[in-house]
Amino acid sequence: MMYNKILVPTDGSEFAKKAQDHALFLAKVSGAEIIAISVTENHFVNGLPLEDEIYQLNEILKERSEKNLDDFDKENDDDTIKISHIIREGSPAKVILEVAREEDVDLIVMGSSGKSGFDRFIMGSVADKVVNSAKCAVLVIH
Repeated sequence: MMYNKILVPTDGSEFAKKAQDHALFLAKVSGAEIIAISVTENHFVNGLPLEDEIYQLNEILKERSEKNLDDFDKENDDDTIKISHIIREGSPAKVILEVAREEDVDLIVMGSSGKSGFDRFIMGSVADKVVNSAKCAVLVIH
């Protein structure tokens, strides 16, 4: 099985960086292109009273997403691997699944969330949601 498009969500975490390394290897051996995505989850700003603060917070989140994607590019030491970037706002699992469909990806390579205990019970991990709903192969790196 050869891959043409690999979607790699990144949040700058240790698990995401491990997933990036795996995705870069797979892209190198298969000739696939990588679509790196960073999802800005900003639902918590809804209802905040001051527009200026919300705008500033959204800008900080966007800058962090851009930095995560730039850091991913720096990990790529093979200039034959094409990496494109997508930054979206929303629920991470939902956005990852939407982009996977829109871009017709063959594989999603992502880190496990590292969540445990009560948070994982209440929210479920992004990786779990993607694994259970994706229409393509998913490789979760721990």
